[in-house]
Amino acid sequence: MKKNFTLLLLFLIAVATQAQIKGVVKDVTGKPLPFVNIFEENTYTATTTNELGKFELNIKTPGKHVILFQYLGYKTGKQVVDIAENPISIEVVLLEEEISLNEVVINPNDNPANEIIRNAIKNKKTNAAKTARYTADFYSRGIFRVKNLPKTILGQKLDFFDEIIDSTRSGILYLSETVSKVTFQKPDKLKEVILASKVSGNDNGFSFNNASSANFDFYDNYLEFDTNVVSPIADNAFNYYKYSFEGSFFNENRQQINKIKIIPRRETEPVMSGYIYIVDDTYAVYAVDVSLTGKQMQNPAINVLNLKQSFSYNNLSKIWTKNTQTLDFDAGMFGVNISGGFTYVFSNFEFPEKFDKKTFTAEVIRFEENANKKEDSFWNTIRPVPLTEEETTDYLKKDALQEKKKSQVYLDSIDKKKNKFGLLDIINGYSYSNSFKKWTINYNGPALNTSFNTVQGYNTSIGLSYFKNNEDKKTYYQFGSNLAYGFSDEKFRPTGYFSAKLDNKSKSFLTVFGGNVATQFNPEEPIARIVNMVSTLFFKDNYMKLYEKNFVTANFSREIFNGLNMTAAVEYAERKPLFNTSDYTLIKNDDLYTSNNPLLPLDETVAAIDRHNLVKLNIAGRIKFGQEYITRPDGKYNLGNDKYPTLLFGYEKGFASNNDNYNYDKVTARITQNLTLGNKGETGINIRAGKFFNAENISFVDYKHFNGNETHVSIGTSFINSFNLLPYYAASTNDSYLETHFEHNDKGYIMNKIPLLNKLQSKLMLGFKNLAVPDRKPYQEFSVGLSNLGFGKVRIFRVDYVRSYQGGFQGDGVMFGINF
Repeated sequence: MKKNFTLLLLFLIAVATQAQIKGVVKDVTGKPLPFVNIFEENTYTATTTNELGKFELNIKTPGKHVILFQYLGYKTGKQVVDIAENPISIEVVLLEEEISLNEVVINPNDNPANEIIRNAIKNKKTNAAKTARYTADFYSRGIFRVKNLPKTILGQKLDFFDEIIDSTRSGILYLSETVSKVTFQKPDKLKEVILASKVSGNDNGFSFNNASSANFDFYDNYLEFDTNVVSPIADNAFNYYKYSFEGSFFNENRQQINKIKIIPRRETEPVMSGYIYIVDDTYAVYAVDVSLTGKQMQNPAINVLNLKQSFSYNNLSKIWTKNTQTLDFDAGMFGVNISGGFTYVFSNFEFPEKFDKKTFTAEVIRFEENANKKEDSFWNTIRPVPLTEEETTDYLKKDALQEKKKSQVYLDSIDKKKNKFGLLDIINGYSYSNSFKKWTINYNGPALNTSFNTVQGYNTSIGLSYFKNNEDKKTYYQFGSNLAYGFSDEKFRPTGYFSAKLDNKSKSFLTVFGGNVATQFNPEEPIARIVNMVSTLFFKDNYMKLYEKNFVTANFSREIFNGLNMTAAVEYAERKPLFNTSDYTLIKNDDLYTSNNPLLPLDETVAAIDRHNLVKLNIAGRIKFGQEYITRPDGKYNLGNDKYPTLLFGYEKGFASNNDNYNYDKVTARITQNLTLGNKGETGINIRAGKFFNAENISFVDYKHFNGNETHVSIGTSFINSFNLLPYYAASTNDSYLETHFEHNDKGYIMNKIPLLNKLQSKLMLGFKNLAVPDRKPYQEFSVGLSNLGFGKVRIFRVDYVRSYQGGFQGDGVMFGINF
């Protein structure tokens, strides 16, 4: 603690002794130039102008300093500033660059841009190695604006932002800043210590701006957005781009800079348009100015995204470093139009020969204690990019509003409005909140909780719950009850629960749950209620098979150490068989409903199980290999790591049954991983295995049931966790099993190259599934389909053709899916 205080004191002293150069950068017409790259010659002290052309540059020592002003399309400006007092104010005027086509020798047999790009690709490993290991100071600012925000979306009021937008329903939705120290080593080792974080209108907020989100390296083959975008100097760049030589110019060091226009070969692929500036001789990147559309990024909400980077050259170290970067976007969906962007400034680079082995750990980002509590005086001194008047006003407005929002009078007035009760709330549901004391009472109405099955007939439920939140510790507890009723079997089924998040650092959770339920034999409930209801009422296919359970269960989980999470659960249950009580259907036909016995679908008299009691103990673990995380004062936030698989393992024991034959043991294991294959898509892997012991005569409830599907409809994102055509209980086993699921999403790699079909903006899905259980021939499925189907920006649909085999051809079918 004493050491941390000393470091903080030294940091503040260093800040206080810095001299500050302030000013504005304009063109010859007096127009301010935004995001100009500004740096001290032969140093790594840098900043940029804001949207109004204003800047601030902190210099550590008095005396004469040469300041350079670099802006694409303009000649680099140079000012010699003699710092004798603090601060000093200057005005800089930049002249337009004269780009000449005569600075390179044009080969009539070849596009000159192609030769420059080939050399850039050839030399990129050498150029990338120069900044392969560094430490730097980092600053970022993010801002989101809304314009003409509608008052309702899909019939729902949109009044969350009414107090921060103007009469035209426009304004700043989000404004934040981050100051940090970054340590980086290629290809992907990162450590970031965030010294200060500020969110407008939230003095307890943590900005999500960080250096990892700004790590767009054009020397890499791919830039990571929602999909991997091909760099214009990737090894295979000529497969995706055409190039045009726009001319060249000389910078202040007499280095020739070539301006190359980037032209996508196919607009539908994950590529970019714009310009890349390449230094002659070394072929290092001087600057980039590119854009991508939402279609190219496979993010339909984005209209366009613009990325700019500016590099500076140090004559002493002979290294080009990225000083500034901006990322601007325009997005919209359902009538909501949002624009904004991020400004990033890197400065004070150091390039050590090597790092200590303990430098990089699983903790990739750490917020200093009180990082989000810095005073305005701190920010006014340390901020390298001055605020615009709009941003300053937003901070003042929202800070004042925040104080108002903390008062009980204000919160009670908001609650009074939100807590109004209407007659339709009896059906739809209702919430009553006390925002000052941070609790909410929720009533769940029957409107969204009504369905049909052949055991209960039409059935519905209502629920009541209480939720209490601790915002500072990011913990909560809640308890509630639910009352379900089946109109055909004429039975009430009540349940109650208590759950709590006990700690946000160890991720400790406790849940106690009990009551009476009619539940599926497969605890993963692969048959959605809405899908089963439609299948039953319209097609007389009652796939959902239920049994009754009177139970009480307790569950506790926590993270033992980084990457390892353990769960222990114990349940006492009385299990009872259920029978069909309804033959109702909306579409009359002569077919009969199958029975509620999944093993004897044509027998209405034989129960699927005998009534019995059982205690079940579950101990499960999950290991996320290579898991990375963020540490904040309010907790630990896990990020995972797609380069490594996740391993799940478990032990389950059934005991204390009234019938000894029902006692058993089971061990399970599961491996999952998503592999990114450059720009060629992603492959998902899910392998599950298990083995029962002493389980020859156990209840069918405790068998391993597999996630089959007989409805040709799939809702959700469980495509890699379920079969497409496997009957729900055809392969259930009390012995051993092995199931494998592989699915490749081409992310448009193939589909974007096919004329006409590329207009669909779809993704090709290739799947293989296998199931092996004793005394049964292996079952396989092969599938091919298209996802990302839809209309306009709503692209949530998927279609697959599936063929199944089991000792030969078994069947085929078309699956219709919805991705959320």
